[in-house]
Amino acid sequence: MSDIKDKVIAITGASSGIGEATALLLAERGAKLVLGARRADRLQALARRIAEKGGEAICLAMDVKKREDLTALVALACNRYGRIDVMINNAGIGPISLLDELRVEDWEEMIDVNIKGPLYGIAAALPVFRRQGSGHFVNTLSTAGLIIKPTMAVYAGTKNAMRTIAEGLRLEAGPHLRVTNISPGFIRTDFAGSMTSPEIKAEMAKRMDEMAISPDAIARAIAFAIEQPADVDISDIVVRPTAQA
Repeated sequence: MSDIKDKVIAITGASSGIGEATALLLAERGAKLVLGARRADRLQALARRIAEKGGEAICLAMDVKKREDLTALVALACNRYGRIDVMINNAGIGPISLLDELRVEDWEEMIDVNIKGPLYGIAAALPVFRRQGSGHFVNTLSTAGLIIKPTMAVYAGTKNAMRTIAEGLRLEAGPHLRVTNISPGFIRTDFAGSMTSPEIKAEMAKRMDEMAISPDAIARAIAFAIEQPADVDISDIVVRPTAQA
């Protein structure tokens, strides 16, 4: 029997890409999914797909920029299932650009979604985890934070800020809570859709066409971390295309 079976798992950014692939895989393995994202129609369609395959999922239209929405997502899990076992902070955006372009609004949006969003998720789930005496945070980061490249200064900064916060959380968590960071490379998602620079957006789409791998690869990595015994904490996993430098 899978150690994922019957676990209550919340996922932000669940309506597409890595979040969607992760929801489908975890549902196949018997998890009870609590799905959050801004696009209600896509969330509901995903929940129906899971139900049609014999899985279990509920969903909530929400925005990770709003702390009350993360509180509501965790409350939905607890009200329906009486607990939450895993909080996957997956929602993220990447409107990358050269700093000289001074796209300050994009910088602020990345800070709000990529840093504040996961922090709100931690704030919502951590008290519940403490009461339960168990829980697992999984944060979707990026290889952009491991190798800094032009145009990615702010984006990489947000991911490395979360890397630091997650390590601090792990050290404070004690023997009963787990913290895992997943750092994807080029993954076949609509990531480029959040970019506001036409030139960079086109270049990113081209590179994804050349080398990107399926979001299923990240879903499998997340499942691997979750299914470990309670006394095993997988701290960091990097998943990139073989062709990515």
